[in-house]
Formats: sequence, structure tokens, C-alpha cells
Amino acid sequence: MTLPLPDSLRDRVGLGWRAPLAADILANLDRIDAVEVIADDYFDAPARDRQALRWLGRQVPLALHGVSLGLASTAPADVVRLDHMARLVADVAPWLWSEHLAFVRGGGVEIGHLAAPPRTEATIEGAARNLARARAIVGSAPLVENISTIIEPPGSQMSEAAWLQGVLAATENGLLLDLHNLYANGCNFDFDPREVIAGLPLERVGYIHLAGGKWVQATRFPGRRLLDDHRHATPLPVFDLLEEVARRAPQPLVVILERDGDYPAFDELLAELDAARAALARGRAARLAETHVIAPI
Repeated sequence: MTLPLPDSLRDRVGLGWRAPLAADILANLDRIDAVEVIADDYFDAPARDRQALRWLGRQVPLALHGVSLGLASTAPADVVRLDHMARLVADVAPWLWSEHLAFVRGGGVEIGHLAAPPRTEATIEGAARNLARARAIVGSAPLVENISTIIEPPGSQMSEAAWLQGVLAATENGLLLDLHNLYANGCNFDFDPREVIAGLPLERVGYIHLAGGKWVQATRFPGRRLLDDHRHATPLPVFDLLEEVARRAPQPLVVILERDGDYPAFDELLAELDAARAALARGRAARLAETHVIAPI
């Protein structure tokens, strides 16, 4: 008989909390190991909503995910939003919190989009300053997420992989590795995501995002681009990347499936969670085989 692993030693698979999915999530907590909540939705929420969030966190490990701080910028992060995050973290006591390596405003203009910054030494230094500010105000460091883009950020002087490695080298933050974002950028700009994974400090991956997207026809440049819209099923190559991370990463992994619209029957989302578990299991089996190879006599 094989005993189950302690929670601290096992991989987990969960789902992003969305209002249309709430009832199904609560009815299937036996198949959902963690839940991710969009933090900004609760910055100005009434007390009863925050109380409900605290209750949810007692049922299942809960992560808060920010979308508006704009930490990857040479401009200072907005203190008001950081204060909102600090109060929410203190109130809810989540398992962890995260934000995107993106900018969302400039010159006083809200652009309404998670934009990729120019990949330069200046934005690495700006991100490091903002992450230090976030840690000081919130009281803990966020995990930082790689983002997708359909254009190369103007003024960039390095690849996505080199820029991401630079941010991690300049900070002590963990990484929220979004595998669909990485896959989409690989498709859009002709690089191999596996090579990026091989070059990352995977021991600093705090958790992983999976999602799906759609191909769109570009209007200002030739060809198509893969748009990360979170409204489609996770494609098979992304599960292959998850298997690769599980083969290489030494620590237990937490995987969160994101879905933001065009919701299918909930059984289909549960099937994606099962596919993620299968990919993790394949990667772990491969890692075990590689680390237990007996040298020939």
C-alpha cells in the first residue's frame, strides 16, 4: 500500500475563483487543491465580502493575485494601490500574493492592459525598486508573473528570457510562471519555451498558471499572433511544458488554471485539472528515473 504524501511534499492543482464558477468550485473542493482570487476585486469590497473570502481561505489554500499595481516600470508603483493590497493581505491572511511584471499606466493615463515594458536594464532596476517598495508596504514579497505580448516592447535591448532572469537576479522574489504566456510568446516571436525553462531558476517558482488563448490576425504586422485571452481550453503543448517544469523543479508545485469567460461545463474544467495532474505525474516520474539511474559497472 502506498501512503499519500504529506501536503507539504505534494503537488497541488487548483482554479481561479470567478463568480460564475463559485457554486461549482464549492461543490468540488475535494478535487480542487487551491484557489486564486483577483485581489483588486476586493480592494473596496464591503466587510461581508471580505468575511466570505476569509471563510474560503479556511476551506482551501487561497492566493491573492493582483492585476493593477504595474510593478515592472521605471515609474514608482502606486502607493494607494499598495496600501489596498496591504490591508487585504492583513485581513485575509492568504497563502501568498502575486502580481504581473507589467506596467498598466504612464503619464497619468490608465492603459487598461497588462503591457510588457521595454526589456532594458532601466526597467529591471525599476522593477526591483517597485518590488522592494511593495514588500515594505504589504509586509511580504509578491511572486512575480511573466506576461504575454503580441508585439515586441519598443526599445527592448534584451530577450524576454534575459530580462526575466535579470529581474530575478536583482530581487529575492519568487516566480509565478505562466506557461501559456510563455508558450504564446514563443509562438509569436519564434523561440523555444523549453530553452527558457531550462535557463530559469526553477527552485524559485512559487506556483504556475495554465490558460488558453486564440489566434488573431495582426493588422499592423504580417501573420497571426496567439492572444492569451483565458477564454479557451489549455492547449496540449502547455501541458507538455508543465511536464517539463515538473521534471526539472525540485520543489512541490502548485498549478492554477485560469478561465475568464466562455465558461464550459464545469466537468471540462475539472478534466483540465486532471490533465494538469497527469502532466505533473509524468514529469515527476521522469525526474525520479533520471535521479535514480544506476551507472554501469
